[in-house]
Amino acid sequence: MNLACAEAQSTEAAESHLLPAALSALYADHSRAIYYLALRFLGDPQKAEDATHDVFLKALRHLHQFRGESSARTWLYRIAINHCKNMRAAWHDRHVLPSSDYEFMERLPGGESPLRILETKELGDRIQKALDGLTAEYRLLLLLVSDQELSYEEAGALTGQTADAVRGKLFRARKAFAALFRKTE
Repeated sequence: MNLACAEAQSTEAAESHLLPAALSALYADHSRAIYYLALRFLGDPQKAEDATHDVFLKALRHLHQFRGESSARTWLYRIAINHCKNMRAAWHDRHVLPSSDYEFMERLPGGESPLRILETKELGDRIQKALDGLTAEYRLLLLLVSDQELSYEEAGALTGQTADAVRGKLFRARKAFAALFRKTE
């Protein structure tokens, strides 16, 4: 009986040592994609960074619920989408002004020309403004398929739709985005 308990404890100990390494690899593989998804979803670099960390904390807390029916990437995206939706719906996010341009300039790496920095910021603002003008469903589909390069099947699995439905809605979302983007000039 003691032998069985000792084996169970050694297995648990081995798994607990593997867990940090596995999570570290998961973070290394997917943190940039999660950050970029959150940035486009939230429109603020600081909020996106916070959301990225929150997503991986939630993944750690709920790792026991991951059934392996989808890829780890898809699972993390689902957590990120839900978390970003919750952040956008929060009261303070509807009433607090975004960070100033000065904070944006301070966070940029040195060596870039001020004109290039300004052009990049203006383009990013135009893209974000056009994305904000879309319905939540269209914005999400564009982010998943165009930015995150998920297949129609993967996007459908995340949103509970068929691949054909995603394809049709994505076509309409791209047209709507193009129209909104032209209006931002």
